[in-house]
Amino acid sequence: MPFPPKGRWADTVVACERVLAAGMTPVPHLPARSVRSSGQLDDWLAALVESGVVSLMLVAGDRDTPAGPYPDTPSLLDSGLLAGHGLRRLGVTSYPEGHPLVGQAELDEALRRKTEYARATGSELWIVTQFVFSPSPALAWLARTREAGCTLPVRIGVPGPVALSALVGYAVRSGVVASARALMRKPGLARLAGSWSPTPVALALARHLAALENTPAVGIHLFTFGGLADAAEWLSSLPAADLGGTADGFHEKR
Repeated sequence: MPFPPKGRWADTVVACERVLAAGMTPVPHLPARSVRSSGQLDDWLAALVESGVVSLMLVAGDRDTPAGPYPDTPSLLDSGLLAGHGLRRLGVTSYPEGHPLVGQAELDEALRRKTEYARATGSELWIVTQFVFSPSPALAWLARTREAGCTLPVRIGVPGPVALSALVGYAVRSGVVASARALMRKPGLARLAGSWSPTPVALALARHLAALENTPAVGIHLFTFGGLADAAEWLSSLPAADLGGTADGFHEKR
């Protein structure tokens, strides 16, 4: 449940209540850079807990300048307010192909701090990566991350079914520039007239990960880009056998 730059937190709370009433589990985004003060963060978290929310997705947010004292996800964790409200199921982000505004050393340090927070507080953290167009960057990042000692569960981002022209635009804004250029160079895609299918990437990742033993959990996070109906249809069409007998590792971002 993304929180737009001009969104109202009250609308997020209402949306969470509706999702809960429908028998589903909401995971609202909390954008660090949109929080104006520790008091506002305290109020936002209290409203979520009162509505029945138990999980959050922590993101830095799209604002160029932080509205308050929280420039990034680690600063939200360091506030102590999440644990204070009993919120210990938290999603965090990571970037296999880098971030357009943040250097690799800073990204590595942020992931280290997130991992340490999980260990120190006993919180259940999981990583959602930026979306990828091929397995290679995600698997290379995953290997490097595990070698660095991070054992948090990972959900590798994959774009859902969407028009290629729209997908390239999302990719450029998200910093997945190299992969977007490679996508445009593929035969038959030059005019970007068709639609992207996540099937080849999702199944390649699933088959690779199914061969790994005694490793922390890894799944796939589907970025729908507003195309929820198409994403749901795609998920329901996947043969269970191709996923190693289960689709439990697949998740949607709405």
